[in-house]
Amino acid sequence: MHNVEVRSPGEFEHAFASMAQERMGAVVVLADPMLGSRRMRLSELSGANFRRAATYVDRILKDAKPADLPVEQPTTFELVINLKTAKTFSGSCQATFF
Repeated sequence: MHNVEVRSPGEFEHAFASMAQERMGAVVVLADPMLGSRRMRLSELSGANFRRAATYVDRILKDAKPADLPVEQPTTFELVINLKTAKTFSGSCQATFF
């Protein structure tokens, strides 16, 4: 279980992006006036990040066998490079792309 703290509505997108990157499978929103008054926005953000997982859960709850569910391939890939580490390799390795 990971805690993601949000102190203002401006941090919602970053929090959900962080949760998606960490591949968190669920969201629990505590009772709070700031969060409660923005529940529609939180619902939109959680739906965007966890919609595909919900589809699989729905199928399994309807007695589908997990082994029979299709494996989905990603449609996009993200390359993340740590600049500090990359600078240490500067000149010692060559990038090759297919």
